Amino acid sequence: MTPREQIEELRTRMGAAIVGQRAVIERLLIGLLANGNLLVEGLPGLAKTRAIKALAHNLEARFSRIQFTPDLLPSDVTGTEVYYQSGEKGEFRFEQGPIFANIVLADEINRAPAKVQAALLEAMEERQVTVSGKTHVMEPLFMVMATQNPIEQEGTYPLPEAQMDRFLMHVLITYPPVEDEVEVIRLVRGEEIAALEAQHVKASSTKPSAVPQDAIFAARREIGAIHVSDAIERYMADLVNATRIPTEYGKDLPRWIEIGASPRASLALDRCGRTHAWLAGRDYVDPEDVRAIAPDVLRHRLGLTFEAQGEGVTPDKVVGELLKQVALT
Repeated sequence: MTPREQIEELRTRMGAAIVGQRAVIERLLIGLLANGNLLVEGLPGLAKTRAIKALAHNLEARFSRIQFTPDLLPSDVTGTEVYYQSGEKGEFRFEQGPIFANIVLADEINRAPAKVQAALLEAMEERQVTVSGKTHVMEPLFMVMATQNPIEQEGTYPLPEAQMDRFLMHVLITYPPVEDEVEVIRLVRGEEIAALEAQHVKASSTKPSAVPQDAIFAARREIGAIHVSDAIERYMADLVNATRIPTEYGKDLPRWIEIGASPRASLALDRCGRTHAWLAGRDYVDPEDVRAIAPDVLRHRLGLTFEAQGEGVTPDKVVGELLKQVALT
């Protein structure tokens, strides 16, 4: 099978396990193939955890889940040096923390204090952990999906803007349509029945083989060869630059934007745009690829004014206005 066929197989398997969240599946695949990390925000019960588990279950990868709590320590995430003694001799050995996996679910990241958040984000950015002066490198395939609940504010530590900027995309999950929710009921009911039957009948080994990691690396090489024209490069840069000089783009953007996006936004638009084009089966980036992923790339990188917040203006509305005002030249 070609890398594209293997990734499509992975998408199909995830779609069989998750109903009504097609956009989330696509964003997970984009984050994986673009070698980035995702911040996923949504109300409880909207399949955030199920989505990342479905990805790890069908991929040849080690999965780790970290449940963030206010009493968590940085060493609980990264690992620590442990002293071992054998006879008269003793030595310190590094015991890896749960961050040392291929797919890491950082559940409710905003419940952990700043030191723990910083430890996780350092590993995400540098792809390594330094403990007691020794550097421990993460595996080549490494992705963090951090989740946060938007409605609970007590006992939470909101991520600073500078740390939010390190996430490739900020994905929002909403309620599924009623038709999809009916399918969710049927799917979970079927899983419960299958689990009960498996307790009494020895299940045959019919699980299909997991998609190998080599397929991810091969897909990334193909994505690296996706053509990006000069016009598309300028379009992505203009979109980001418009957040920094909003006075030149209509009357509303200057009232809404207080802090513009960093160069990380331009890099993320390029990586995600190429990946979106590859998933669509094209070898070039189209303007629609940029527009499709712009909200996920920009919504957490914009600082809104008090006036915008008072009017109930959302980051997505700001991005929508940006897409209207910035032309492809």
